[in-house]
Amino acid sequence: MMMHCVYFWMKEGVSPDQEADFKAALGELTRIDLIKQAHVGPSAPTAEREVTDHSFHTNLVLFFASQDEHDAYQAHPDHHAFVARCKDLWERVIVYDTVL
Repeated sequence: MMMHCVYFWMKEGVSPDQEADFKAALGELTRIDLIKQAHVGPSAPTAEREVTDHSFHTNLVLFFASQDEHDAYQAHPDHHAFVARCKDLWERVIVYDTVL
């Protein structure tokens, strides 16, 4: 199994309508049939600690049965459509992939 964690930092000045479109696009993205489980959410309001980063706007966590399914997701046309639709909204994206 593989976990794919994506952290998004949005650009300054993203409008509420653009943010709503981003959330809708994430919802569409999570319906790709290769994904076994999907979770989307904002940074949690946990206590400030030296090791905690609250600076991101949205986190996407996807689970795949295998790395081959993850790789197929990366090539999926709906994934490419999401990036094309939303890439102008974020200033930074970080991805952490983990084998489980």
